[in-house]
Amino acid sequence: MKKTRYEGLQQNVRKLKLPKIEVWENKYSDREYTIKIDTNEFTCVCPKTGLPDFAHICIEYAPSKYCIELKSFKEYLVAFRQIGIFHEHAANRIADDLAGSCKPRWVKVRGEFNLRGGVATTVEVYRKNEN
Repeated sequence: MKKTRYEGLQQNVRKLKLPKIEVWENKYSDREYTIKIDTNEFTCVCPKTGLPDFAHICIEYAPSKYCIELKSFKEYLVAFRQIGIFHEHAANRIADDLAGSCKPRWVKVRGEFNLRGGVATTVEVYRKNEN
């Protein structure tokens, strides 16, 4: 495989230090229902150019024992403003962190990244709980 200018830029993406996503106990964990969270204020940084990237992040999940505490989730998302990360990695990292914090039945993250250089990117990640 040919080495690119992007080689090594995302080597530790799974180990990036981000704020903890807090949870609260779901008193209706016996039911399967869906929670949707949307924000059009997501920003991160292009790992190559250092320029800001903007996105609409849509999250949908079926809670089990816990639900996501929204204030801590907002603080978590704000932390991406200082991180150089590819769109694909951002969506996957958000899905992983949500799955790890509240352990939902399933979670879907859709990142609709704004047009840049005539190209818009949409990344969808679906994770089903292994338990």
